[in-house]
Amino acid sequence: MENLLSYLRSLTPFSDESWSLLQPALSEKSFKKNELMLREGEVCHSLFFIDKGFSKTYYEINGVTKNTGFFFENEIATNISSFGSGQPSEFNMAACEEVHTVIFNKEKLFTIAKESHEIESLGRHCIRQFATKQEEFSNLFKLYSAQERLEYLENRYPEMLQRVSLTQLASFLGVARETLSRIRKRRISH
Repeated sequence: MENLLSYLRSLTPFSDESWSLLQPALSEKSFKKNELMLREGEVCHSLFFIDKGFSKTYYEINGVTKNTGFFFENEIATNISSFGSGQPSEFNMAACEEVHTVIFNKEKLFTIAKESHEIESLGRHCIRQFATKQEEFSNLFKLYSAQERLEYLENRYPEMLQRVSLTQLASFLGVARETLSRIRKRRISH
């Protein structure tokens, strides 16, 4: 829980009193590698703070996995639209290795936020941080070629390239695995 508290305090001023108030909304849970944290069609009632490990979000389309996001230590993973609207999730979220999380329960969190301005503010900051990262990755696909997307990840998210398999990375970048291998070879030889 110490990592979570540090993370929260990096987002907004957050008192010990607010931390105590927040406790009933928090629970710890571990997921085994490949275990689903959120299933397509379920409503997302949680924010998952990744304490250890990493997870991914993905769609299954005609038996093909399309990776849409990766979440590492000290990040919040969720389906923001399902969490906010109560609509079923259109994608899955799964642990890519053993993942230890601190789960924010939506119902309890919202009840506590009504009583505490700091916790309400924290919720906005968490959502804003999550939405900013989503927009950043969305823009990658609108503005950059596959090679430029890879360079962007190398510069901004080197841990992603070190920890995510080539197959999963290719799916995320929207290219075939062979294409990604060619791009990487070309860049290394220059």
